[in-house]
Amino acid sequence: MPNFIAKKCKNLTLPFEKDGVKFLNLLKGRKVDFILTRANEELFFVTVKKKDDAYLFKGEKLTRPAKVGLLQKALEILRDEFCSEILNNSINFNKNSLTKNSSIIMSELEAIKALNGREKIAIEIGFGSGRHLLYRAKNELDKLFVGIEIYKPSIEQVAKLAIKQNIENLVLVNSDARTFIDLVGSNLVDTIYVHFPVPWDDSPHRRVISGEFMSEIQRILKVGGTFELRSDSRAYVDYSLIKFLDMDGVSIKVHKNRDLEISSKYEDRWKKQLKDIYDVWLKNLVKSGEKSWKDRLKFDILDINLVKQNFRHKVTKFSDFFLNFEEIYEFDSGELLIKLSFGAFDTPGNYFIKISKDKTEYFIAKPLPTDMNLKAHEKVKEQLAKWQIL
Repeated sequence: MPNFIAKKCKNLTLPFEKDGVKFLNLLKGRKVDFILTRANEELFFVTVKKKDDAYLFKGEKLTRPAKVGLLQKALEILRDEFCSEILNNSINFNKNSLTKNSSIIMSELEAIKALNGREKIAIEIGFGSGRHLLYRAKNELDKLFVGIEIYKPSIEQVAKLAIKQNIENLVLVNSDARTFIDLVGSNLVDTIYVHFPVPWDDSPHRRVISGEFMSEIQRILKVGGTFELRSDSRAYVDYSLIKFLDMDGVSIKVHKNRDLEISSKYEDRWKKQLKDIYDVWLKNLVKSGEKSWKDRLKFDILDINLVKQNFRHKVTKFSDFFLNFEEIYEFDSGELLIKLSFGAFDTPGNYFIKISKDKTEYFIAKPLPTDMNLKAHEKVKEQLAKWQIL
């Protein structure tokens, strides 16, 4: 994470703007302060933490932009305009960093909209270096490829490669695949690739493949659409086959040591070690019903002073999800910001709630309307209502 440490800092006079980066507000927290920042229409926080006799500036993890160059540029401006006696500088901004808007990198909801009207769609989950994803997109121009990757540096790296190769039928999304798949419409996708996922042999519950996940995979696949798993882990393949065989309306094929037109860097490594590589193809044979969504992620108007007075760090666990109120911050204007996390145990989400005099809303990133998030949201509302009591 880009950062720097300075011994001396001037008082921030906000708003302040330079070179397309605007520092909007300062939020005071109990341990860490936030600087609300806008660059290229992206909102994110820069954190400021007093560390011994110095100040540590870095990007806030939850809102860090996928284009890391935006964060690096913001940190450079803060360093040069407001700080002196720099003790450590780990920003590493360069002109090749992605800072401009790119049609390739999208949010989850932007990517969902991009699927509309597309005749052929393929999704790769966990594309890593992007070698397989870029090859497919470049050679199947009639198909839209969506790459889902939870590791942000991979998003920027592959976006740069796609731009360099003039690949336009590609969308990259920084997301947990289980969350994204939950939002895709039914019967839309031709092919889903999962190549060399982390096997998690010691923690099988962390594997992306589960009965619930495969139900969603089958829902979004067209009739005749395929889910293709490629792995060097026999244990992972055996585990996955059990899940696949529990499904109705599918056919399954298994291949061993099959050569593809393109291989990943991991596959090259395994082949040198003479390891076996397995392919499992699952074909969907049934049409699924549509999934409907309603916007139920709204709040009642809250009393700012009562929330500020009653807020406590609080963790609540339910049978299939949890809720964690973590921290509270205050804007210069008196508005409040609550940091919290909630959702399913294996796919948690981190969010902010902004509380103003006449409005309460999720801030910067709104939770995706998955079933589990909707359940958790109702519990969030219940807790906020309890904090309205004197």
